Amino acid sequence: MAQQEFLYGIHSVAAVLESEPERVLDVMIAKGRSEERINDIVNAARNNGISVQFVHRKTLDEKSDGEQNQGVIARAKPARILDEADLDKIFKSVQSSPNTIPFFLVLDGVTDPHNLGACLRNADAAGVQAVIVPKDNAVGLTPVVRKVASGAAENVPLIQVTNLSRTLKHMQQQGVWVIGTAGEATQIIYECKIEGAVALVMGAEGKGMRRLTRETCDELIKLPMAGTVSSLNVSVATGICLFEIVRQRPRV
Repeated sequence: MAQQEFLYGIHSVAAVLESEPERVLDVMIAKGRSEERINDIVNAARNNGISVQFVHRKTLDEKSDGEQNQGVIARAKPARILDEADLDKIFKSVQSSPNTIPFFLVLDGVTDPHNLGACLRNADAAGVQAVIVPKDNAVGLTPVVRKVASGAAENVPLIQVTNLSRTLKHMQQQGVWVIGTAGEATQIIYECKIEGAVALVMGAEGKGMRRLTRETCDELIKLPMAGTVSSLNVSVATGICLFEIVRQRPRV
């Protein structure tokens, strides 16, 4: 595992300074940047005893591999990777809260960091308690993911599991209804009654869900497609499905 990583973008850096300042080694700011959001980051870093350097924009662009960095980069210790044991802890915590209904997002093999970042942002907005992905053949929490997620990656746990279908079966045994999205489904999401504990499963870009994942689902749904395109970007489809579930769920 790498000993350090670079986090970039105003929301991403501000979020890690708020949630895990102990991870941050130092912060680099583009010379000439002095707006309020940048100043807030500088103050947060200094309040936590973290060094702040003002550098040329070219230096930041080199460290962010050409991705938009908004003039701010944090050098940080890698975050701990969350696994099945962490998911069990989250589930028990949710179950013990009388005002919380379990709500999870499962991404079966999403490999594009921009898509994962957007899905995390959607999940955060919808009140999802954890996003679950397979360890293999899927993107994890890269700096690009954190940048696109705009702070959501520090708020919504990303759980990486060894065997996705086994994890789904374990969740089903604890009362979670697993809903998968598939083009071959006969039921449109707006016709589906969604109540109680639920996990929404979205397939990978292009290929959709793997066979074992699809067969594990309790129910398959699809979005109505009226135009000529056959599918939506996974992050767009995820947002639509999550907020239909939010619309149907009771306010507790």
